[in-house]
Amino acid sequence: MSVGHYENFPVASILLPRALRSAVVDIYRFARSADDLADEGRATPDERIAALEAYRAALHALGAQQRHAAPQPPGIARVFDPLARTVKRHQLPLTPFLNLISAFEQDVRIHRYPDYRSLEDYCSRSANPVGRLMLHLFGASDPDAITQSDAICTALQLVNILQDVRSDVRRGRIYLPQAELVAFGVTEDMIVRGEVGSAWRALMAFQLERCRTLLDAGAPLGRRLQGRIGLELRLIIEGGRAVLGRIEAAGCDVFGERLVLRARDWPGIIWRARAA
Repeated sequence: MSVGHYENFPVASILLPRALRSAVVDIYRFARSADDLADEGRATPDERIAALEAYRAALHALGAQQRHAAPQPPGIARVFDPLARTVKRHQLPLTPFLNLISAFEQDVRIHRYPDYRSLEDYCSRSANPVGRLMLHLFGASDPDAITQSDAICTALQLVNILQDVRSDVRRGRIYLPQAELVAFGVTEDMIVRGEVGSAWRALMAFQLERCRTLLDAGAPLGRRLQGRIGLELRLIIEGGRAVLGRIEAAGCDVFGERLVLRARDWPGIIWRARAA
C-alpha cells in the first residue's frame, strides 16, 4: 500500500510487525482521505477548506474523547472511528495529524513558494508528520531519530514534487522555489510548455542533489532501527534514490510519462537495502 500524495512512503507492507500494520493503515486512511479533500473532485476552494476544517474539528474532538460531537461529513466515521482506537492504543500525539491538515489547507490556498525555506516549512507539515508518527509506533522518538526521519520525509516529498511537476502545473501549482527558478533562468512559461533545455536540466540537477543529500542525512536511521522495521526504512530510502536515478536517466524530462518505479527496479533496490 502507498500513501497517495505520499506514494514514496510504502506502508503496511509484510515487513512491518503484524501488530503495527492496522495502525499504519489507519494513519494512511486519514492522510489519504484528507489529501483527497484538498486535491480531488470538483469542490470549490471554500468547500475544500470547510471539509478540512471538519477534519480538524474531528481531531480535536477525538483528543477530547468526544468524537461524535464533531461535524460528520460523508465518510468521516469510517476514517475517525478506527483512527481513534489506534491513537488511544498507541498513545499517538495529535499534533502530526493537525500539521497534515494545515499542509493540505496550504495546498488549496498557496500555489507558489518564494524560496526553499518556505517550501521546507511546507514539507515539515506535509511529509515529516508521517515519519514522526511511524517513530511513535516504533518507540524511537528521540531527537536524533526525529531529525533523521525529517530529512528522509522532506526528501521524499521533494522527490514527489519533482515527479509531479506536470500534474501540479495543470492545477495551477508550481512548488519549485521561485528564487531558484530565477537563479537558473527557468520561467513559469517554460514549465507550462514543458521545455527541457539546459536551464531546466541545471535546475533539476540542483534539486536532485538536494534530495540525495537529505536521504544521505537520514540514512543512519535505517541502520539504527532493528529488524524488519529497519529494512523497511532502508527500502524506502533506496526507492527514493532509484526514483531520482530514473529522473536523471530521463534527462530530467518530467513532462511526459510520470517517472515511477517499475517491477524490474525492485531487485536492485532490495539488494542495496539489504546491503546498507
